[in-house]
Amino acid sequence: MPFNPLKFQESINKEFELIKDRVDNLIDIDANHHGENGAYKEAILRKIIKRFLPKNISIGTGFIVTKNDNNTYSRTTQIDIILYDNNYPILFNEGDFIITTPKNVKAIIEVKTTIRNSDLEEIIIKSKENMNVIGNPHIFNGIFSYNYNENISLQNYDISIPIKRALENSNGKINHISLGSNIFIKYWDENHQLNHNHNCDSNKFFNIYNLLNLSFSYFISNLIDYVIDEDTSERDWFMFPIISENGKEDNGIGYCCVQ
Repeated sequence: MPFNPLKFQESINKEFELIKDRVDNLIDIDANHHGENGAYKEAILRKIIKRFLPKNISIGTGFIVTKNDNNTYSRTTQIDIILYDNNYPILFNEGDFIITTPKNVKAIIEVKTTIRNSDLEEIIIKSKENMNVIGNPHIFNGIFSYNYNENISLQNYDISIPIKRALENSNGKINHISLGSNIFIKYWDENHQLNHNHNCDSNKFFNIYNLLNLSFSYFISNLIDYVIDEDTSERDWFMFPIISENGKEDNGIGYCCVQ
């Protein structure tokens, strides 16, 4: 069988689809077990991400704390997934649970079983506040949802009002969102430029894509691209395998300008 990067990346999506409902099929999730189910979904994502990480990048869950100029301290809320450089010491570690400072943080991810359009703004506010504590706008800040069953796009390349308001209010501090197996959202700015014809006042905007059975894998590929200090462009054919003149840009279904 010939080597097929597209099929490989699609298989990552299929793996998520196959294993995400195993706990649901064994226990009644409606019977006050949402926390356990959420923890299981976070563990699945951590396990799959870990396969692709270099040895100097570790993955866990926990808190990030920092000292302020006035000798007070700030901390994030508990973050579902933290990727960090293990060459730099952390403050506390017990199993997957860590407490560290912003210096070695490479990425943070909020994980949800299901996201509705009306939920996204609150989730973005939480992720934005965590980014404010970390103080580094250039790390990967992602939101990952296993399920998404609502409409995101409207006519004429426009997007639904709750989604648009949530993205505008993010100020670009959240840069990658995966909504179910198809919808992928990426933030572009002057540091990550993209040729476009959007009617925006600046080069800061979100693009929304319909990547059939590739949203999860593109989320992970973008994550790896962010956390590795080396240039990974020589393997773009593997990490981003959509074959068309403009790659995934041909799958754009909407955009949102950011001031």
